[in-house]
Amino acid sequence: MYKRVLLKLSGEQLTGKFDSGIDVEFCRQLADEVGKAAVADAQMAIMVGGGNYARGAQLGQSTGINRVTADNIGMLATMMNALALADIFKDAGLEAWPLSNIKASQVMDDFTTRRAVHHLENNRVVIVGGGIGRPYFTTDTAAVSLALELECNAVLKATKVDGVYDKDPAQFPDAKKVDHMSFQQSVADRAIRVMDKAALGLAMEHSLPIIVFDATVADNILKATQGEAVGTIIS
Repeated sequence: MYKRVLLKLSGEQLTGKFDSGIDVEFCRQLADEVGKAAVADAQMAIMVGGGNYARGAQLGQSTGINRVTADNIGMLATMMNALALADIFKDAGLEAWPLSNIKASQVMDDFTTRRAVHHLENNRVVIVGGGIGRPYFTTDTAAVSLALELECNAVLKATKVDGVYDKDPAQFPDAKKVDHMSFQQSVADRAIRVMDKAALGLAMEHSLPIIVFDATVADNILKATQGEAVGTIIS
């Protein structure tokens, strides 16, 4: 069993059945799944992306928007998600607390390691917005960095598929799921795009396992925190 984990959610996953924004019904279901792990004494921090509102890398390719400005917009989008997700979790009966790596004290507490650990040790889900607080870093890299800072035992990378495949299963019907993959393989293989290479390299440097799985399947989050075989483990 993993005592403390970091769950990485993309902004796109929060859209659920919609094209953008937040699907409250989906987030309530997510709260139920996270709650199962919490009842089983797993401490959970969540790093959320912002792609359902704005993607910094995409905006940075536009004429007239500086890349640093674009990344700042993307980080603000993650903060909106953190605020909304925390409220939905609380309404569903799950104690959750949003923290921000960008100073916005009118709407959200600043992230500090001590504050986050305090919430985790008091059985609250910590939801972090603002990415890593600096441009040119994805929320994947921010998630691994946060997991190391909070001394998490693993990163749970939620995806829309049930693990890592040897090729894109949406394009190739004969694609085969890989149950275990080494960090070296994940970094070297350009076809592996479940996380960016900087995030994988940071996890490899510190031997932090990453579990790639489908978080929408019932009990998958609980099983992952319990150390059961779910999705693909990169270690």
